[in-house]
Amino acid sequence: MTQVPAVIRDPQRPGLRQPFSPARVAAGLIFVSGQARVDENARYLPGTLEEEMRDAFAAVSRLLGEAGCTLADVIQARCYLGDPNDVGEFNELYLRFFSEPLPARTTLLGCLGSIRFEVDVVAVIPDA
Repeated sequence: MTQVPAVIRDPQRPGLRQPFSPARVAAGLIFVSGQARVDENARYLPGTLEEEMRDAFAAVSRLLGEAGCTLADVIQARCYLGDPNDVGEFNELYLRFFSEPLPARTTLLGCLGSIRFEVDVVAVIPDA
């Protein structure tokens, strides 16, 4: 078993520093903080819902990968949508990232201001 660090940072954004850990590892789980479509300076990059979801899940995937995980290891996802009217499209796009058995999920609507999508997840680390 490979030793996984207690705090994981995005390898594509090593200089990105916010007052929280991008991901934490404990008890065989990885907890990934909210990820959105941002640049290397944590500035929001507006886009379509599909673009925002693609980039947010790419960031989640990089963080999970540092712990030896993939999206298939995710057991819980919390999704945040800026526009409640995006729910139908969101549900269709969501299935591009997850398949059965789907993670447990909470979806919060109308809570992001100008951001269209953010996601945080919890995953099981294989062989932990």
